[in-house]
Amino acid sequence: MTTSSWSGLLVISCMLLMSWAAAAVDMSPVRFDAAYMPLFGGDNLVPSPDARTVLLKLDRFTGSGFVSKSAYHHGFFSASIKLPHDYTAGVVVAFYLSNGDVFPGQHDELDFELLGNRRGHAWHVQTNMYGNGSTGRGREERYLLPFDPTAAPHSYAIAWTPAAVIFYIDAIPIRELVRCSSGDYPAKPMSVYATIWDGSAWATDGGRHKVDYAYAPFTAVFSDLIVTGGTDDDHCAAMGLMTSEVAVMTPAKRGSMRRFRSRHLTYSACYDTVRYNGTGVVFPECDESEQDNFHAWGESKRVINSRSSSSATYATGSGVRID
Repeated sequence: MTTSSWSGLLVISCMLLMSWAAAAVDMSPVRFDAAYMPLFGGDNLVPSPDARTVLLKLDRFTGSGFVSKSAYHHGFFSASIKLPHDYTAGVVVAFYLSNGDVFPGQHDELDFELLGNRRGHAWHVQTNMYGNGSTGRGREERYLLPFDPTAAPHSYAIAWTPAAVIFYIDAIPIRELVRCSSGDYPAKPMSVYATIWDGSAWATDGGRHKVDYAYAPFTAVFSDLIVTGGTDDDHCAAMGLMTSEVAVMTPAKRGSMRRFRSRHLTYSACYDTVRYNGTGVVFPECDESEQDNFHAWGESKRVINSRSSSSATYATGSGVRID
């Protein structure tokens, strides 16, 4: 059988199985040792006895992290994370996909980066995407969180298909990046990573506030690890995922995403004309009609200005400022 005939047979087989595969996509949490392995940090990475929870610690000597045992060509990847409390300026907790070790200079990446803050000030979350080494065209967005991420675990998830990427927080879509012919899009297999590290150079107020190791160790708790994706040996999994609930944006989900973004989006590279030399909207997902809601440096006028210092708290009313 020729290569083209085999490829055609594979596509037909996958299409016949897509409805079944969508229903059968396994979203059950896995044991840490079934899907992941330590990346760095030695004793600063601490799995629980049942391998369902993992502690990642940062101290003055090292951060820590883990990586998936397989690389995935599309999939759904989720983790519940409880963040360190008190003074956490400069601390970065990341859950992301990347292939930078395999394709240096041409790597793909999908990021959740949780950015610590001073005592009494809120954590922020940042999302980003690179495709084929497009690191000079960062597509960062930053958001406030509608809850205290240090009080209990909350889920952060990435659905990545050949057609789109959707970022979720607690099952609410917060960002959608649809593949366009003119845009940079991740198209090569990526591994899944979780790390905690010192981002003093940039993470909090552009680097003005550094990690203070008097408050160490900083501990992030990862649980409910979900890894569902297609590998080089399982091409049908990605096609099945495309019709699963996590990959389909219904009108109700788009409404939830719009509400989240209108209330919590604080920065978008889409509208950062200072950074991109006054070129205005620079990415396919950018909505030109939203330009007036952002300052020239990409920060939201609406979210920041609509919150006074007395009301700028997490939804739990913990008295935490948003800045």
